[in-house]
Amino acid sequence: MISRRTLLASCLAVVTAPLAADAQPAVRVPRVGYLAASLGPDAAHLIGAFRQGLRDLGYVEGQNITVEFRSAEGSADRFPALAAELVALKVDVIVAGATLAVLPAKQATGTIPIVFPVHTDPVGAGLVATLARPGGNVTGLSYSSEDLTGKRMELLKEVIPRLSRIAVLWNSQNAAALVQLKAAEVAARALGVSLQVLEVRGAEGLERAFQAAPDRFTGALLVLDGPDTFLLRKRIVGLAAKNRLPAMYGRGSLPSTAA
Repeated sequence: MISRRTLLASCLAVVTAPLAADAQPAVRVPRVGYLAASLGPDAAHLIGAFRQGLRDLGYVEGQNITVEFRSAEGSADRFPALAAELVALKVDVIVAGATLAVLPAKQATGTIPIVFPVHTDPVGAGLVATLARPGGNVTGLSYSSEDLTGKRMELLKEVIPRLSRIAVLWNSQNAAALVQLKAAEVAARALGVSLQVLEVRGAEGLERAFQAAPDRFTGALLVLDGPDTFLLRKRIVGLAAKNRLPAMYGRGSLPSTAA
C-alpha cells in the first residue's frame, strides 16, 4: 500500500512539472530578412542556393530559423521601403541579395548586420570604409570587373578585327557599373574604337535601347554587370540575336557571345 508521504510527493511532482516546464526559457528562433530584386523563376536558382547554404549550416526554415523574403519585383525604387519594413520587424540580419538593395539597407539601419553576396566596388559605392577594414554593419564579398571590362573589349576586337564601334549597355543607378564604364572608355581609346553608351532601366528601356542601336552602329554589344542586366539577361540575349549583334557579357550565366 502506498504511503501518505509517497502519495503527497507524487501529487507535488504532477503539479509542479508544468510549472518547471514553463520556467524554461523559450528558444528564440533567428529571423533573417532577404531583399531580392525578384523572387520569380529567373531568381529561383539564387534563392535555392541561399536555402541550401542555410541547410548546410544546420538551419531549416520553419524549424530553427525564419526568413522574411521581400522582393522589389524589378523596381529598385522599392528597396528603401522594403528595407525599412525588415528593420521594423527587428530581423537579426539582412541579406541584400541584389546589389541595388545594399545601400538602401544600410541607410535603413546602422545596427542590424547586412550581408551582400558580391559587389563590384563596395568601397566606391560607400558601403564599407576599406576592404581591409570595412567598419560599420555591412560586409560581403567583392570582385573587380574593371580589368575584365577591358579584356572583354579586346576579345571582341580580336573576333571582329574591323570593329570600329561598341555599344555599351548599362544602368547609371548602379555605382559599380560606373567603374566598368570608365574602364571601357579607357580600353576604347587603346583599341581605337568608339563607344555608344546605351542606358537601360527596366524592360521598357531595354527595348528602346535596342531600337536605337542598329541604326547608329554596326559593331558589337558589351553588357556591363549589374542587377538590371542580370534580371533581363534572357531578353538581352534574345534581342542581340534578333538584331544579329555580336555581344559580350560579364556573367557566367550568360552566353559569351551571341550573333
